[in-house]
Amino acid sequence: MKVSEIFRSIQGEGIRQGRPCTFIRFAGCNLNCSWCDTPQARIGGREMDAGEINARVRELGGTYLCITGGEPLLQGAPLLSLLSSFHSSGYMIDIETNGTLDFSPFQALASICMDVKCPSSGEESDLSLLSRITTNDSVKFVVRDEEDCRYACDVLMEHPVRGEVFFSPVEGSDARAIARFLIDEDLPARLQLQLHKILGVC
Repeated sequence: MKVSEIFRSIQGEGIRQGRPCTFIRFAGCNLNCSWCDTPQARIGGREMDAGEINARVRELGGTYLCITGGEPLLQGAPLLSLLSSFHSSGYMIDIETNGTLDFSPFQALASICMDVKCPSSGEESDLSLLSRITTNDSVKFVVRDEEDCRYACDVLMEHPVRGEVFFSPVEGSDARAIARFLIDEDLPARLQLQLHKILGVC
């Protein structure tokens, strides 16, 4: 498996925001979002087998893992096997995915956060996957402006989501305007600011 980095920090986003977390960031992505905040994970990385990853995670400590990227589901069957092992050992697991690949095989092992790509990203997610989101999962819209917010609103109208929904402003965008949009539209969504960036931790 191609790994960009494995590190310990605070979970800055999602349903477990604020919790101490060990991150496994896999390398490689099938998209090229205009505002990508981890471009180093799109290419490169180093090959690590399950034993090496397991050893590094246990060295760092903790029992909560976030699997991210890049796009981690590109790792396929080896990732499924790795997460099965962690799950059997009692780890709580989240997976952050860009909504282009079927995450169903992983849902028994982890909470899925599907990042639905909005117009400003220059990319598209597979919206049919939203029907597979459960109450254990969540959906994130990274939004830059009103066009993105309107798009997210339309998606939610056409594809009701059973899990938590987050609007996450692109870094440097007007978060107050996005908050006002949520208030005015009374959407079933929560504003999410990236806690790790506010705190200045990785």
